Amino acid sequence: MKKRLLSLFLTAAATLAATAQTLNVASPDGRLQVSIDCHNGRATYSLSYNGEPILKASPLGLKADIGDFTKGMTLKGSRTGKVDKTYTMTRTKASQKHYVANCLDVELQNADGLPLTVTFQVADNDVAFRYTLLRAKSDHTASAFISSEATAFLLPEGTTTFLCPQSKPMVGWERTKPSYEEEYKAEAPMTEPSAFAEGYTFPCLFKIAGQSEKSGNTEKTESSSWVLISETGVGSNYVGSHLSDYQPGVGYTIAYPNPGEMSGQGSSLAAIPLPGSTPWRTITVGNTLKPIVETTVAYDVVEPLYEPTTDYKPGRYTWSWLVWQDKSVNYDDQKRMIDLSAQMGFEYVLVDNWWDAQIGRERIAQLSQYAQSKGVRLLLWYNSNGTWNDAPQTPRQCMNTAIAREREMAWMQQIGIAGIKVDFFGSDKQPMMQLYEDILSDANRHGLQVVFHGCTLPRGWERMYPNYVASEALLASENVYFSEHHARQEGFELTMHPFARNAVAAADWGGVMLNRYMSRDNKSRHPRYTSDVFEMASGIVLQTSVNCVAMYPNNLNELPQFELDFLRRMPTTWDETRFIDGYPTRFVVLARRTGNNWYVAGLNGTREEKKLVLNLPMFAGKTVDYYTDRPAKKGELVPNSELKRLKVGADGRAKVSIQPMGGIIICSGKG
Repeated sequence: MKKRLLSLFLTAAATLAATAQTLNVASPDGRLQVSIDCHNGRATYSLSYNGEPILKASPLGLKADIGDFTKGMTLKGSRTGKVDKTYTMTRTKASQKHYVANCLDVELQNADGLPLTVTFQVADNDVAFRYTLLRAKSDHTASAFISSEATAFLLPEGTTTFLCPQSKPMVGWERTKPSYEEEYKAEAPMTEPSAFAEGYTFPCLFKIAGQSEKSGNTEKTESSSWVLISETGVGSNYVGSHLSDYQPGVGYTIAYPNPGEMSGQGSSLAAIPLPGSTPWRTITVGNTLKPIVETTVAYDVVEPLYEPTTDYKPGRYTWSWLVWQDKSVNYDDQKRMIDLSAQMGFEYVLVDNWWDAQIGRERIAQLSQYAQSKGVRLLLWYNSNGTWNDAPQTPRQCMNTAIAREREMAWMQQIGIAGIKVDFFGSDKQPMMQLYEDILSDANRHGLQVVFHGCTLPRGWERMYPNYVASEALLASENVYFSEHHARQEGFELTMHPFARNAVAAADWGGVMLNRYMSRDNKSRHPRYTSDVFEMASGIVLQTSVNCVAMYPNNLNELPQFELDFLRRMPTTWDETRFIDGYPTRFVVLARRTGNNWYVAGLNGTREEKKLVLNLPMFAGKTVDYYTDRPAKKGELVPNSELKRLKVGADGRAKVSIQPMGGIIICSGKG
């Protein structure tokens, strides 16, 4: 009897030790710490950076048809490991990456004895974690339908937010939302409700206020911490998620698509085979914005899903539709845009909606042949639509089924089309995520690269799908054309994206805009409120490997020669990216390297001059080209540009001034 009691006591003690045990995993440099606890049947995790709390104890777990993994959980064991890999890419902010992370597999079990593994990978500034469900030995269940996640992010009180709200479904123009095209709000409290009561789209940026202390009569304020939360590795394998509204004591939780998306078609649940894993949730942390801007975690934890069938070329494209709109999609105007691209040395022309009706397929083939004779190739616009929105633009019913895609893509390959832009998706449900993947996979078979618009956030897609270029998933340049409000907001938006949207994925903003007025005659409608140098610098600041230069034939006679010369040599692919200075929605200065040439580009999103001292070691002791703006004269809408020479100090320091809604570019004259 005593032996039995002792055995029961030891078993209970072991169970208590397991349930109360804390597991830890740190980054290679030791500064980023993750702790995992399982207490009272619930699993939580917390983060600290340099000893300061980043996330307080936040729930882990999920609910599926095979079991509830949010309560009654016990800790059964753990495994540690390390990831050390090097990979190359051509379509992101860096061409080569050496990813090193410490790993921890946390093995949990629910009240029914079913296992759940939570895998953490912790790099110097990045955490990625995901769940893995195993096939139960007691039955033959081969899949799981996940209805919700307990996964949460509980940030310290006083944290401020830089967030974009998730839209309600089936609203907006022709019921095409959600399309990730809402307005960011800067420096809001966590307790402020989202604009549409649907939470927030990834990525989500947070600022944790620094600790303040007084020493005598002097107040010392420690630096703030910045946190970027997102997800990666989502294709046909899961739903696209977002963050819920803030809940006191819980934080922000993972939210699944609204059931009303796609007119109610398809489930909002996530389905995975067993064994199977969820996508990675990612958290990037820094005491400055440098790790936020430079992070590559979206690509570090995923792998290519197929090989490219051809060498997909980066480059620049012209686009008549942005200012000339629908009526410009005719043979003669598109020929003018081809001639413009050829004269500027650009690689592509995007032919937008209605081309099948207003030009016709036979003449599109002729137009493609003409473009190729000029060293230019065409990109064609398509409507994604099956039945999930009311957008009338054609071509329709060409991308929504495998049979239609095969016929269309084989024709495009035959006539030499280089790529497609597919629009109007409006859902994060798993069937829609499957459609994205199917379009990409089929397009690769026919040598087509792909841009998505009216769409979700890409989640690691540049690495997963080698013919993927970029997505819109932001309030893009067309809104500058549509309304004066958005024209005035351009500086605010473009100085937000490097710290959030463009930090995790390529962004097709859609235009280095050179018309001063949003009209074909360049004299009527509302103006552009940014300078020419701002626009040119935006082509460097916003990263996408096939970039739009939204110029028109009239610009050839209107722009200074040095602006035309710069646009002719503006790169679109990068080997390295460095954050220099900035603050979300106010200003940003980035340095990007292609080969041996560095380009430093800055945007001022405010209506006040920014005087800065930049640390530019790549130009130390050199005299370089300096594209800048003269102060605006009385009556001038925006400042005029000029090209100067700038002497950078031997210590790499350079004094610059960025005019209101203006920009700067610093580069070598041969870059």
